[in-house]
Amino acid sequence: IRFFDILFSFLGILLLSPIFLILYVLICLESKGGGFHVQLRVGRYGEILSYKFRSMRVGADKQGQLQGGGRDPRITCVGYFIRKYKLDELPQLFNVLKGDMSLVGPRPEGKEDVELY
Repeated sequence: IRFFDILFSFLGILLLSPIFLILYVLICLESKGGGFHVQLRVGRYGEILSYKFRSMRVGADKQGQLQGGGRDPRITCVGYFIRKYKLDELPQLFNVLKGDMSLVGPRPEGKEDVELY
């Protein structure tokens, strides 16, 4: 399984690198801050840093979750697009390549969620 994780994540990163670059630039142009969001998660072998494209404004995660319908003002326009098409998850291919995650199997949980278990 590890061989396939390495092969397919490497090919995915290679083939999707133009999309990575375009999304990174669009995210950085729309709002302050970098194009990536790093989240602490707990994997099979302990804590890992999970990489995603940033879809919210910087510091929005500290505001807590908003309740109710309508448009969430914390999410950027580009953020809505990348979430809709799950493009925010693409940088996790780097996690797969590093061996922190696998293409098949459960996704690592957030540290806060694990502490609740």
